[in-house]
Amino acid sequence: MKTTTFTELRQHAEKYIDAVQQGETVRIIRHGKPVADLVPPGGQKRVPFWKRPHVPLRIPGVSLSKAVLEEREESEY
Repeated sequence: MKTTTFTELRQHAEKYIDAVQQGETVRIIRHGKPVADLVPPGGQKRVPFWKRPHVPLRIPGVSLSKAVLEEREESEY
């Protein structure tokens, strides 16, 4: 993996893009801290949609589990 500063990347972008095109990963450093990695397409594994973070579904009103429990209690003899 190559490492470069943000300033160096701006000044010599073609050189680093060529390296990425050849399959190399380039880490970009800004103010002494890594801020990004340039990777070739397909260089990162895709996460299946069911493993991605999601926002839970919220529906106003009675929760489904409460409604089911209430219905069970009402139907008991």
